[in-house]
Amino acid sequence: MIYRFTEVLNDLVNYFLLGDILLLEDWKQANHLSDDLAMEFTTNESGDRIFAEGIVIPMTGIENYPYTILFNLSGDRPELCKERNRLQLRKSGYSLKVDHNMLMLFTWPILEQFTPEKVKDLISYYRVHKKPMIELANGWYHIEILGGETLQDGDYEPTFEFVIQPATNEEATINADMNFSFEITSSAY
Repeated sequence: MIYRFTEVLNDLVNYFLLGDILLLEDWKQANHLSDDLAMEFTTNESGDRIFAEGIVIPMTGIENYPYTILFNLSGDRPELCKERNRLQLRKSGYSLKVDHNMLMLFTWPILEQFTPEKVKDLISYYRVHKKPMIELANGWYHIEILGGETLQDGDYEPTFEFVIQPATNEEATINADMNFSFEITSSAY
């Protein structure tokens, strides 16, 4: 199955974050961090730890474009690798843990006031407006991230595709670069 979301924006900050946002909330509470996770992640080691522990994958270099987001659970050839599309980057080696049956692509501004109420409101907003959030069984997943452009109604649109495969806990190792730039050069803009 492939889930497709269109017109996804970065909220004017060059970051996307991929993960189980409720697991991030649990992690914040367990580690006694402030509600300003943006400050926490930029002033101490907690940002490195969430990545190393498979809580969130930070994606930097996100230009201010409307993106198509694909969550690919099909096991088939990725959409961005198909002939009509333009693959620009492909990065594997990521692992994520899901504890609340959800995987979500969210933006940096939520981290600035990361309270249970704000997280709950964001999840509700995502459900109502069909934003990039899917239901997944709890467990560990290998994530491969592809970036480039997909043909949408005759035009090429910047696209990220997340190829998601279940992993056993023993396999859930993270050997990817946290500082990799996911910048896509768009011919449409």
